[in-house]
Amino acid sequence: MKKTIIGASLPNIPWEEKPAGYIEPVWRYSNNPVIDWNPTPSTARIYNSAVLPYNGEFVGVFRADHKNGRAFLHFGRSKNGIQFQIDDNVIPWQDENGKPNLVSYAYDPRFVKIDDTYYVTWCDDMHGASIGIGYTKDFKTWIRLPNRLMPFNRNGVLFPRKINGNYRLLSRPSDSGHTPFGDIFISESPDLIYWGKHKHVMGKGGQGWWQGTKIGAGPVPIETSEGWLLFYHGVSGTCNGFVYSIGAVILDIDEPSNIKYRCGNYLLTPEKNYETTGFVPNVVFPCQNIYDAETGRIAIYYGAADTYTALAFCQVDEVIDYVKKHNENFK
Repeated sequence: MKKTIIGASLPNIPWEEKPAGYIEPVWRYSNNPVIDWNPTPSTARIYNSAVLPYNGEFVGVFRADHKNGRAFLHFGRSKNGIQFQIDDNVIPWQDENGKPNLVSYAYDPRFVKIDDTYYVTWCDDMHGASIGIGYTKDFKTWIRLPNRLMPFNRNGVLFPRKINGNYRLLSRPSDSGHTPFGDIFISESPDLIYWGKHKHVMGKGGQGWWQGTKIGAGPVPIETSEGWLLFYHGVSGTCNGFVYSIGAVILDIDEPSNIKYRCGNYLLTPEKNYETTGFVPNVVFPCQNIYDAETGRIAIYYGAADTYTALAFCQVDEVIDYVKKHNENFK
C-alpha cells in the first residue's frame, strides 16, 4: 500500500468511517462535540485546542475561557483522544531560569513534537496580540520563551521539522482588532529565537467568497509525498457577521512559501447546531491534526462556535485528490 503521509503510525487514532452516501472529503464525528460547556470548575468553554499522541495515549493543550471571560491554556490527557481529563489549573509557565513567567491571556494553541521536545505556539499578549512560543519535555515544567515576533500577529504554527537547516513558522500579521486584512506569511529561524527571511505564502480572496475576508494557518502541516498538507481557516463577511470555514492547501516540501495546489472550495463550513449556535456563531476553526501514516487517516480537532471542541476525519489521498480537482491558482 502506498504511504502518502511521511511520519509515524498511530493505530489507535480516533476514527469513525465516513457515513454511507456522504460525498465530501471531510466528515464530522457523530458524537460531537467532544468537549461541552463548563468542562472544569473554573472554565466555561474549551475550544480551539490541540492534541498529540503520547505513549499510546494522548495529551493536549487546551484553550479555556474562564468564567470571567479571560482565556488561558490548560493541560489535559486522554486514553482515546475523545474523552479528556483537563487540569483545572492554568499551565504554570516559567522562564528558562525557573522563574514564573505567566501570561495575561493565552488562546488558540498549536502543539507539535520536534525531536524530543513538545512545543506550544499560541496567541499571547505583548501590548496586543502576538505569538507566544513555549515548550515542555515532561508536561510538568513549561518553559515560555521570549517573544519572537512583534505584535500584532496571530495563528503562529511551527512546522514539525527543520527545512533546509532552519525552523519554519507560519503566522498571520494583523492589527489589534478583528482585522479586515489577513494573509499567511512564513518566517525562518536557526534557533527558535531570531526570526527572519519573512515571505508571503498566501492571501485571502479567490473566486469564492468563503475566504474573502481573511485567512489563517490551522494545524501543524502534515508532511506528505505531495508536499506539506496545510488545513487553514478562511473567513467570509456576511450581513450577519463572520463565518469561519476550513480549507486546505499543499505547499512545496522544500520551499513552503510556494503553493502547489490550493483548494477553491471549503472542506468544512458551519452546518451543525454546535457550529452555528454558541458564544460566537458560525465558526469551525481547525487547530490540530493527528494522523496514522500507515492508513492515511487524519483526525482534525476544531473549535465550534467558540464554545465546543469537535472532531472531524478524512483520508489523506482523498483530501489531496479533492484539493487538486478544485485547485484555484492564486496567491
